[in-house]
Amino acid sequence: MIRIGILGDIGSGKSYVAKQFGFKVFNADYEVNKIYKKNKKCFIKLKKKFPNYIKSFPVKKKELSLIILKNKKNIKEVIKIIHPEVKKKLKKFLKKNKKKRFVILDIPLLLENKINKKKDILIFVNSSKKEINKRLKKRYNFNLKIFKKLKELQLPLEIKRKKSNFIVKNNFKSFYVKKNVKLIKKRIFKNERSST
Repeated sequence: MIRIGILGDIGSGKSYVAKQFGFKVFNADYEVNKIYKKNKKCFIKLKKKFPNYIKSFPVKKKELSLIILKNKKNIKEVIKIIHPEVKKKLKKFLKKNKKKRFVILDIPLLLENKINKKKDILIFVNSSKKEINKRLKKRYNFNLKIFKKLKELQLPLEIKRKKSNFIVKNNFKSFYVKKNVKLIKKRIFKNERSST
């Protein structure tokens, strides 16, 4: 199995690009949302850690926002509780798809949490700052302070770009992105054939 990791800025369209490959995708953001909605164990841990904020199950986004805004250390405490559960889900996903030739890892903190492996193919999604900001502002519940705190957890984009094997330019026009992805897939298949 070859793992393809998708890297890029918050709001750069990583999940959209990930889907264009047509391989099975592990979407960490989706899994995190599911944990907040369905995982009682995490809820109990969060309630114990933040009793003044976490009131009832399922965990509300608004409560999490208040926790993060209250103290910059809080975001790391939340990650400590949620991250092991995401890792379990990833393990399950990889086991379930072990016979697949390729899988896509759409994990925002792939490098930061050292989830990537040496042989992974890394693809950087390059989008213009202006476009990203425009799209983020349209997001429901967008909060600039939280966005800045999430950015602090991430490696500088330049490092992610340098570590990547390929770069997809995302101008948020689907035809252009699909064409880009097609070219990268061709090169990946070619490299795979030449290394076997």
